[in-house]
Amino acid sequence: MRVVVIGAGIVGAAVAAGLTRRGAQVTVLEERFPGAGTTGASFAWVNANHADSEPYFTLAHAGLHAHYALGSDAFQPTGHLEWATGDGRLVELSRRVERLRGREYAVERITADQATELEPGLTTRPEGTEYVLFPEEAHVFPARLLGRLLAEARAGGAEVENGAAVREVRSGSAGASVVLADGDVRTTDVVVSCAGRWTDMLLDIPMRVPGVGTTGYLATTSPLPTPLSRVLTTDGLSVRPDGGGRLLLRARDLDFAADPALPPAPRIGAELLARLPEVLTGTEGAHVEQIRVAAHATPARGRTVAGFVDDAEHVYAVVTRDGVTLAPLLADLVAGEVYGTESALLAPFRPGADVLAFPAGTSL
Repeated sequence: MRVVVIGAGIVGAAVAAGLTRRGAQVTVLEERFPGAGTTGASFAWVNANHADSEPYFTLAHAGLHAHYALGSDAFQPTGHLEWATGDGRLVELSRRVERLRGREYAVERITADQATELEPGLTTRPEGTEYVLFPEEAHVFPARLLGRLLAEARAGGAEVENGAAVREVRSGSAGASVVLADGDVRTTDVVVSCAGRWTDMLLDIPMRVPGVGTTGYLATTSPLPTPLSRVLTTDGLSVRPDGGGRLLLRARDLDFAADPALPPAPRIGAELLARLPEVLTGTEGAHVEQIRVAAHATPARGRTVAGFVDDAEHVYAVVTRDGVTLAPLLADLVAGEVYGTESALLAPFRPGADVLAFPAGTSL
């Protein structure tokens, strides 16, 4: 089977790898270069922590376990530590813990001393702070995972073409085709669109426009002598290791101003740095080496859409806000569906179906 995959982000690379495992002849068409879109600006926290609906929790939880099965060195299964102090945050965290326990998700309430034993660099918190450990959760170095998946796809015979901008997708009785910006037409048996936040430029799948809930800031610090080993989320700042002693920072209450068309204001980096000593010791002298605007690929009616968009089943689309969490799972599920094996996990998330919506601002 010949398959054209549109997009060489984390989802496109995973789908290409999954298809080559089944013997498909794969061509990946990428407008710029691999990872140029959302993949290159992801907090990359792998979890099913905030998935409110049962179908989405099941999908995301399977995605977490698929990372363990893949075993990439990009995957850092060091867990996630969260603390809450304010009344509202304490109530929300307690409700979430009980919900996740009911779903047999790995979650533990721990003491302040236990938290400090896990992360010696934590600052001292006031009385009443609650600590929760999610031991199976993880983070990923996205560029390394992307490289791992693309290498597998290439080893399986896939061709990756950079600078190949797709402008139209067509479905016919005998197969599908794509039209490139230079007018070139490529014919194939199946097209799989993994175009991320640009999906609605090619297919009739409405996407949320960049704005509150779909964009945010990510700041990378200079190398620091603080021993953080896992994702840490707090009332005002989320932090994870970013390699070489660097930390990756984000704060949801600052994201309202994020615009992918504009450079981040200097005050954003300054505010993130100002919050860092409230969370971790050993951060004196920190500065921001890079700050990016992350624009999530968020379908208008839900966090994930996956399935054929044409009656002839020659054009398949997969777009998700949670590409890093789901990528290794989608490699298997999407490839299986292209080859005719319908996935029960993806069935609730079909294009045009009553896709389950989620509150703006929640994220995996």
